[in-house]
Amino acid sequence: MQSDLEPGAPPSAGLIPLSVPNLSEIEWRYVRDCLDTAWISSVGDYVTRFEEDVARAVDAQYAVAMSSGTAALHIALKLAGVRSGDEVVLPSLTFVAPANAVRYLNAFPVFVDVDPDCWQLSPDELACFLSADCEPADDGIRNRHTGRRIAAVVPVDLLGHPCDLDVIHEIARRFELSVVEDAAESLGAQYRGAPVGGISSLTALSFNGNKIVTTGGGGVLATADRELADRARYLSTQAKDDPFEYVHNEVGYNYRLTNVQAAIGCAQLERLSEFVERKREIARRYTEELGLIPGVTPAREAPWARSTFWLYTALVDPELFGRTSRELAESLRAEGIQARPLWQPLHRSPAHRESFACACPVADRLNRDAISLPCSTGLEEAAQDVVIRAIRRAAR
Repeated sequence: MQSDLEPGAPPSAGLIPLSVPNLSEIEWRYVRDCLDTAWISSVGDYVTRFEEDVARAVDAQYAVAMSSGTAALHIALKLAGVRSGDEVVLPSLTFVAPANAVRYLNAFPVFVDVDPDCWQLSPDELACFLSADCEPADDGIRNRHTGRRIAAVVPVDLLGHPCDLDVIHEIARRFELSVVEDAAESLGAQYRGAPVGGISSLTALSFNGNKIVTTGGGGVLATADRELADRARYLSTQAKDDPFEYVHNEVGYNYRLTNVQAAIGCAQLERLSEFVERKREIARRYTEELGLIPGVTPAREAPWARSTFWLYTALVDPELFGRTSRELAESLRAEGIQARPLWQPLHRSPAHRESFACACPVADRLNRDAISLPCSTGLEEAAQDVVIRAIRRAAR
């Protein structure tokens, strides 16, 4: 099924969209200030302010603004020491960006399964792969099937819910691996009371159009290490060693965020707490109502987590509900309601067929049965009721 509307795009008339930005007069005012002063490129007060605001929001010492979350992942992996020919472990169930970022470095992702309860990278599956499928080598550990060095692990905080980071960090320390956290979908979430984004030594955040806070398109690399932050800023601005004489001692990247985008982000961050509370309220109502429908299993939240429920997602059992998740999405689409399945598991991606993968039955089941429902922070209660009623009618 093709969607009529890309997530993050303005809604069509009469359509209840999946997840679109919530913009106010403040964004207009800040962008107008950029235009009036002609500070519109990748240098300006709003870029600096945005980085400071993000660092404060995630309790990190430093934040480096970039053009996308994928750019932040690319730089973070490079800073983590991932080299050509290495392997990086990540969950099979995720958007393709972290796998692509690994390939940008001519390294290879390794796909492991997610846990069946909260759908995050499974610490048990991670430890099993590193113990059973890898062997010690002079430079760390290597995948016994491919011979490649394992350099890092990327826990991806899916759908606004954090991974069990303490356990994953302990496993990474045991096997001497770097950790690059992908929190692209989880700004505003908490892990054991701490904000996601300031826990791992390197964390990538996204501010794409469908995220809880947006800059239209943008990302941030957050870290507590000043040297890493300085290096990230250097690499993401074309690695300028002498900007007057245009001297570049190494290959850099054109990854910096513009002042106009940062201005939008500054306005959005002023409402982060409001947005998180609205997402959680939407999730609460969905969970209460959908939990009463046979064959529908609402999203769960671990006791140690505070999820933002970035994309509210439920599972549909075709035997009990009477329709598959795709058939339900088509039924909702016919009523002007946008819904979508989760991503194709990356161990089944043709783009990454050269990568090693463990068995991932949970990722396969989630891809088959999951459906994400409208949950924009501007979603009105009456519109949510329309969605809930439509799901009830679709049940056979």
